Amino acid sequence: MSLWKLRLSMIGTLTLIIGMSTLFLTLILNLLGVTNIIFLGLFIIFFNMLQWLLAPYLIDAMYRVRKVSRSEAPKLYEIVERLSRRSGVKMPSVMIAHIPIPNAFAYGSPLTGPRIAVTSELLNTLEMEEVEAVIGHELGHLKHKDVQIMMFVSILPALFYYIGYSLMWSAQFSNRDERGNANLAALIGFLSLIMYWVLTLFTLYLSRLREYYADRHSVSVVDDGARKLSEGLVKIAYTTERVRRFHPHVGNLNSFKALFIADPESSSRDLRELSEVGMVRSDFKLVKEYLRRRITTADRIAELFSTHPNLVKRLRALQELA
Repeated sequence: MSLWKLRLSMIGTLTLIIGMSTLFLTLILNLLGVTNIIFLGLFIIFFNMLQWLLAPYLIDAMYRVRKVSRSEAPKLYEIVERLSRRSGVKMPSVMIAHIPIPNAFAYGSPLTGPRIAVTSELLNTLEMEEVEAVIGHELGHLKHKDVQIMMFVSILPALFYYIGYSLMWSAQFSNRDERGNANLAALIGFLSLIMYWVLTLFTLYLSRLREYYADRHSVSVVDDGARKLSEGLVKIAYTTERVRRFHPHVGNLNSFKALFIADPESSSRDLRELSEVGMVRSDFKLVKEYLRRRITTADRIAELFSTHPNLVKRLRALQELA
């Protein structure tokens, strides 16, 4: 996908999400004419804003993240510093997460400032040139304001989710005299839940587009970035599933999976495909053989409900950039 098509798709999807949300919310308010819906909407917006501000502290606690200095991780610190200059962004805090899978994520809020975290297992699994490409990807998320954009977009499905359930719940406890209004409320509540699922699918699609956008940024700031990132992504998928087999509790790390460079939940599917080409080959040959995989209908359906693109499609996009 060319750069202008990618940007047009992102803008179009974001506009569609906002437009559909505004139109449907206006319809609800006109039909019901109740102020508690407005209060509910304001509360949800406030709750999500508060969650965004405090999320970095929750992430630090869940993933055992700590800040590292230049002396503690000189190579990692130098990579982040150098690529931040190339990216034209303020250097984020360098963090290390102590969880048993290789991954990385960018996060932050006005209270904490921008942060980039890599897991200790990522540093043990990938070569430093591949870590460099991963850092380039995460810096792309910071440069493109993905944390803020996805936070804003995620409010809209949540809004209709809570409106839908509140209306359907209140309709169940209405008396006989209010039955007509209750039926209308139940119908609008049901339609709100349908809108929630529709907006969720569009939000996931936007998330996948922004992953492609971050990959493109990595290629633009890292020398031979397409090859390095491709090899890094394949290694991440393979190692993640191997760890999950021996440590089932790793599944609990999916709470903030949208932040990760690779989706931990898709690692099982990725490993099945990787096992068919074998891990005994060189990184370059492994990527080439993996690129020959055919994307099935099941893969396309699974991708609809994923925050990250199908790995084969992602690797092919990187090859086009190369």
